[in-house]
Amino acid sequence: MVKFTAAACVLLAAGSASAYSTPSRSTLRSMGTKSIPTASSRKVGASMKMEDFGFLKNTGIGFGDIWDGNEVISEVGIENSLNKEGLRYRLNRTKQEAEEVGTMYDLPGFTVNLPILGETYLGPPKVESIWEALGFTATSNNEARQQEKLKAVAKAREAKVGVLGGPGAEIRKGWLDKYGYPRLVGSGGIFYADQLSTDKEPMGGFNMGKSGSIWPVPDVVKQGNYGGIKGWGMKKTGGTSVDGLKKVKN
Repeated sequence: MVKFTAAACVLLAAGSASAYSTPSRSTLRSMGTKSIPTASSRKVGASMKMEDFGFLKNTGIGFGDIWDGNEVISEVGIENSLNKEGLRYRLNRTKQEAEEVGTMYDLPGFTVNLPILGETYLGPPKVESIWEALGFTATSNNEARQQEKLKAVAKAREAKVGVLGGPGAEIRKGWLDKYGYPRLVGSGGIFYADQLSTDKEPMGGFNMGKSGSIWPVPDVVKQGNYGGIKGWGMKKTGGTSVDGLKKVKN
């Protein structure tokens, strides 16, 4: 009787963390191994819900106290907040950019007042082409986002504080002389500026003067790697990377 109970416990542990699953051949074969399957067939919702029915109003911890006026609880709120800074949300053009480009192929559209929904636009999207409408050429990398990337690169280059409040950019020269690299991570100097074909100037990735690509790429991307001004080519031209230090010529 004891042996049967022990075997049943092993089967239950090996089968799954869920009480609704049954042992299979694969789980039986895995018995006695170090790797115990933990996957469960039960699905748990990934969303968090909060409702206090007004009982916690004006307590400082009520739903309205915490979330009223906060854009993050609404996708529309997030989009409006980003648009104020000229930034796009989910690859969509800002309202200003959409008005500038007009409707796709100048096709007509109109606004109607629908029950429940209220004022609703019916017509083609305000995009440059059908390919943007389908998402193939849609991008969040507009002029405003490119400027934000450049600001972040500059902030990393001039970092005053490193890891755990330690020294920032001032320690890089000593590390470069001693170890051959400026310890960007430890000195708060890392920001990855993704290099995209829609960039007006090379971004350079981590701006460490080393990168490459396998396939043919647009010129602006090529300048961000290989011998480009933001790639390892900066070492030959005496340029500086995110650390602001001169590179040794090859």
